[in-house]
Amino acid sequence: MSDVIKLLPDSVANQIAAGEVIQRPASVIKELVENSVDAGATHIQIILKDAGRTLIQVVDDGCGMSDTDARLAFERHATSKISQAADLFALNTMGFRGEALASIAAISQVDLRTMRRGESVGTRLIINGSKVESQEPEACQAGCNMMVKNLFFNVPARRKFLKKDSVELSNILREFERLALVNPEVEFTLVHNEAVIHQLLRGSLKQRIGELFGKSLEKQIIPVETDTSIVKITGFVGLPEYARKRNTLQYFFVNGRNMRHPYFHKAVMQCYEQLIPSDEQPNYFLNFEVAPDSIDVNIHPTKNEIKFENEQSIWQILVAAIKESLGTFNAVPSINFDAEDMPDIPAFNPNVNAQHEIELDLSYNPFAKTTTLATPRSSGGGVSSSWRRETNPVTSDWEKLYADFTGKRDDSIENIRASAINDIGAIADIKENEVIVQSKLDIESDDVTQNLMQIKNRYIISPSKSGLMVIDQHRAHVRILYDRYKDLAQLGAMSTQRVIFPEVLQLSSSQNAIMESIYDEVCAVGFDVSYLGDNSWSINGVPSVIDGVNSKDAILQMIESVTESGDEMGAGLKEKIALSMARAASIKVGQQLTQADMEHLMSDLFKLATPNYTPDGKLVVSIISIDDLHRLFA
Repeated sequence: MSDVIKLLPDSVANQIAAGEVIQRPASVIKELVENSVDAGATHIQIILKDAGRTLIQVVDDGCGMSDTDARLAFERHATSKISQAADLFALNTMGFRGEALASIAAISQVDLRTMRRGESVGTRLIINGSKVESQEPEACQAGCNMMVKNLFFNVPARRKFLKKDSVELSNILREFERLALVNPEVEFTLVHNEAVIHQLLRGSLKQRIGELFGKSLEKQIIPVETDTSIVKITGFVGLPEYARKRNTLQYFFVNGRNMRHPYFHKAVMQCYEQLIPSDEQPNYFLNFEVAPDSIDVNIHPTKNEIKFENEQSIWQILVAAIKESLGTFNAVPSINFDAEDMPDIPAFNPNVNAQHEIELDLSYNPFAKTTTLATPRSSGGGVSSSWRRETNPVTSDWEKLYADFTGKRDDSIENIRASAINDIGAIADIKENEVIVQSKLDIESDDVTQNLMQIKNRYIISPSKSGLMVIDQHRAHVRILYDRYKDLAQLGAMSTQRVIFPEVLQLSSSQNAIMESIYDEVCAVGFDVSYLGDNSWSINGVPSVIDGVNSKDAILQMIESVTESGDEMGAGLKEKIALSMARAASIKVGQQLTQADMEHLMSDLFKLATPNYTPDGKLVVSIISIDDLHRLFA
């Protein structure tokens, strides 16, 4: 049998590597901008067409490359960042593997112009799908000007799986925000289809946060700073009163690199326990500076997951630093003693000789038929300090004393008796309604019985013929509302209810791109929104079917749903919006329900054609069979 293991051609190997390194246009921007930062650029311009499908152009004023370096840079594992394996543990640059440019060239058409500082002539290199077509001298500016055209032109399957332009642009903007935050000393310009989206000047981290997410955010964050032998932590955390259920801004940086770190995220959340509700999260922008040899960034192709050598120690330092900032800026609620009803205690005066004399009459009997009243005894028209007692006949008629009280008590009893009679009638009506509801449930499902019980304000328990039925109340209501909203959306029958005081929804640039693309659909389901500029929207009206629901949260759920799915316009998008509205308006986990609420929920659920699962496939109803119960006690 002949040998079966073969060495892959470089073009194939580069396309495989591109599958890990280059997943979408945002990945290309990340790699090219990081190379520009490593080259010492102080101004980086990003020009896009069609959300990066047609063109991604990155222009910088970095050190530039020679003609030989420009040609060699597109070979696999060709890099100037490291020269030996030991260098991986002393990295001071963003890139180091030498795979990015080779991967980009393998799935696009590249046009590079570059010139080193101090030289008069640069070079132009044209590559088409890993194949070098030409390289010749070119007069150009110092730095690099790289154009990546027709991404995935030679990999149709990969290009087909790209999302619509608004979704891809949203991903690009999120990646741009991370790159801009971690490099506040660099000027950035972002242009899409000849429209300037961002133009950021160099400045501090706080200024960069305000430029990206709005000046109002600068007032909602407080600084965090600590410096130890293990780690230096700087940045900002949000005040507890500005915590959000959605649209949270949470960023970790280490040595100028973005990272995801669930362990440190838990440390931040621990600092906000008892300060914010459990379903809300704070904003934070935290930068870690550690020795390069104490972290490992070479564990994921995107280099976003980083392993720390002293994670537990950094956890403790991080928690202490955040708690100190929250305490310093009075973010932690202080003890407030209510002094409104406290007695007025005079200040102690040592010069005052306070003496009090009390004269007691041991013969005084309060239950006697007569009692003596103390009256002052006059002497020479004045009032003496001594007292005499006079005996006045005061009759103790206890029956008259309590006559009024007894009458009122009798009247109250009569009122209670009459109220009880009315309540009995109401109870009878309720019982009759229960029978009616139960009869409907029995028609819809033989498993539902009249005995319903709520567990942990989350599940509804009901005995059934086949065992024990458990229903998730939140998912059940989502299932019910989704069908209702979807039908209304398809028919265009969503009515709008105007609000007295319009709310302002502030979005990030990435969210604003999605909002603009789904504007017509959002209005079609009953929202009345208008653009105010600077990524702000005014909510002037809401669908009448979700009256009382947080309108901002509902729209943010729509944006998130479209971002995650990337659905095109049409019925699919309307279904996503209907699901988002159902989630926003549904009964929440932890909400206490009355018996009537549970019966109404069950009745509506079992009228549906598919009550067992939510629209996104999550289980709504589960049956614990009699056999399972028997096995528990076997």
